[in-house]
Formats: sequence, C-alpha cells, structure tokens
Amino acid sequence: MTLRVLVTNDDGIGAPGLRWLARTALDRGLEVVVAAPREEASGASAAMSAVERDGRVVVEEHVFEELPGVRAYGVGGSPGLIALIALHGAFGPAPSVVLSGVNRGANAGRAVLHSGTVGAAFTAAANGCHAIAVSLDVLSPGAGRDRGGAALPVPDRGRDERRHWATPARVALDLLPRLIAAPTETVLNVNAPDVPPERLRGVRRGSLAGFGQVQMTVAEAGKGFVRTALEESGERVAPGTDVAWLAEGYASVTAIRAITEVSDVDLSGLDDQVD
Repeated sequence: MTLRVLVTNDDGIGAPGLRWLARTALDRGLEVVVAAPREEASGASAAMSAVERDGRVVVEEHVFEELPGVRAYGVGGSPGLIALIALHGAFGPAPSVVLSGVNRGANAGRAVLHSGTVGAAFTAAANGCHAIAVSLDVLSPGAGRDRGGAALPVPDRGRDERRHWATPARVALDLLPRLIAAPTETVLNVNAPDVPPERLRGVRRGSLAGFGQVQMTVAEAGKGFVRTALEESGERVAPGTDVAWLAEGYASVTAIRAITEVSDVDLSGLDDQVD
C-alpha cells in the first residue's frame, strides 16, 4: 500500500520549498497531495484562521508542471487549519503523513513555538497523524540586513529558486522510516544548511537551543504604533543544539511534542479544598 502524504507549508502555495518537498516525496514513490496557504502565513503557529466566502473556506486548484498527476490547492487558511481539514478528507483520503515545508529560514530553538511550518506538523500529530517539519537555513553570508543591522531573511524570488531545497527535502524523506516507527504525537523537526546535498557534513540529533537564530525586538514605539524588527541573538550558542549544528554545516533533527502534561508542579491536595 502506497503511503499518502500531505505536503503543506507556511510560505504559501507559490514557494519553491513546497514544490521541492513534494517532488522529493513523489520521487520516493509516495502518493502526494499538496495544500498550502494562498498567501504567506509565517509565524501563524497552530492557528485555526481562515478566509471564508459564505461560510466556506476558500480553496483554489493549482497545477505544477513539475508534479504530474499531483493535486494541489491554495487554501485561504492557516497551515494548522489546512493540516486539520486534510485529516478530515478536505483534499481526498486522509494522509498518513504530513510533510510541512520546506520553510524559507530555519525553525530552530524554542522559536519553533511561533512557526506556522511547525504548527501544521503539531496539529497533525495532535490528531493522530505522523508529521515532519522541514526548514532551510537562509541566514548565511549575504542574507538581507536592515539598516539597523538586524538579520532579516529578505525574500528574493530569483535567488530563492536557486537555493538548495533538495538538501532538507532529502534529509526529511530519509527520516520517514524513523518517523513511522515513532509515536504519532512526536514531530521530527528538520533543519538543514543551504548547501548542495554532497556538501552536507552529515545529520545530527540536536537539542532545542534556548533561542532561535533571530529574535524579535521593539524597534520603535510611538503614539498609535509599534514597529518591530528582527535582530541576531547575542546569546552564546550551546554545543549540540540545533542552532550549533547548523552553524557547523550539519543538518539537525529534533524530536518534539506540542502538548504534554508535566508532573513536577505541586498540585496535591486540590480535591480537599472547599470552595
């Protein structure tokens, strides 16, 4: 039986990383359906937002010449919503795996909390579907910077088409057997440097760094407005973390779970309390 996968992202239906991930899955013999936001939805986390007409979520069919036979949809909704409705049959039979990416920019450290790419994977996993979040590190020399010196992954359509999307896509698909063997609530978060597959130094298990590659700051606050910016984190990179492995030219893989209970908080005696 052929494994059916949903390929989604938060960069939008026109993003090159989406096509590369779908193409790689197709080349591996998987049954592929593509559904991604009509517009960029970066930073959406696991939001359930949608653009509706007459109470219906907007869905537009797309055709990718490099993906023959693959049905593709641009959806007026967030990545998390797309993953959820796919599991309920919105785009044909429910997928067994959700591949989210390839995101433009690493999703590393605790900043994964805010990622729409990771949010789609978390949503799938929370609903009993295996999921991988896949990202490409674009903060290499020559990446865009604003006038204040903050590191900004500025979109450049021509340059983005030439990036090495195949590298994270291959790493992710190579990890598919491990994903299938893991509990469904587990998401594999994959990050790879922007290098050709033959120049990748290897794949390492990385712990979550205490921060992402960049962090948000308030650049200016005035009457009636706040302007935010992204800046490079000044914190020291801890060895063995996802951010550290990327800096050394390795792909990083981290097993993460979105919703877990903890037992190290004292909630004893609550049943004995009287209102």
